[in-house]
Amino acid sequence: MRIGVISDTHGTLPAEALERLRGVDHILHAGDVGEGVLEELAELGIPMSVVRGNTDPESAGLPLEIRRKLEGVSILMRHIQPPPERLAPHQVEQFAHDGVRVVVFGHTHRPLAEERGGVLFINPGSAGQPRHGLPPSVGILTVQDGRAEFELLPYGANE
Repeated sequence: MRIGVISDTHGTLPAEALERLRGVDHILHAGDVGEGVLEELAELGIPMSVVRGNTDPESAGLPLEIRRKLEGVSILMRHIQPPPERLAPHQVEQFAHDGVRVVVFGHTHRPLAEERGGVLFINPGSAGQPRHGLPPSVGILTVQDGRAEFELLPYGANE
C-alpha cells in the first residue's frame, strides 16, 4: 500500500504536490492544513486521514491525533511531535510498546525519516510553505507485510 504523506500546506497546495499524491491508496495530512486544501485533495478521490495543526481552527473539527493500522502497520499521526533525537530512550520504547511502528508529524517544515528502536519517525516537510531554504516536499510511505519505508519527494526550483 502506498500512502501519500503531506503537511504544512497552510492553504497552498501546489500542482506538483497533487501530482506526487495522485495514485496513492491513502493520504495522511499531518496538520496546518489551511483553507481549501482538503477540498482540493478530496478531488483526487483518495481516502484521507487529517489531523489539526497549531494554525488550524478548532472549528475545523479535525482531531489532534489519529492512530491507523494500514496493511498491518500501526501509524500514529499528530502535528507537533519532538523529533527522535529529542526523545529519551524510554519515550521511543513506549511507542514500540504501544505497537506504534510509524510516527508521522509536521510542524517543523523540515523533512525527516529516521528509525529508532523499531519506530520510523517521518516528517514530509512542508508542501505549501517551505522554510529554512528547503524545497517544498511530500512523501510516500509504503507499508506491506508489517514493514514500512518512506521516500521523500521534493519539488520546485530547489529540487
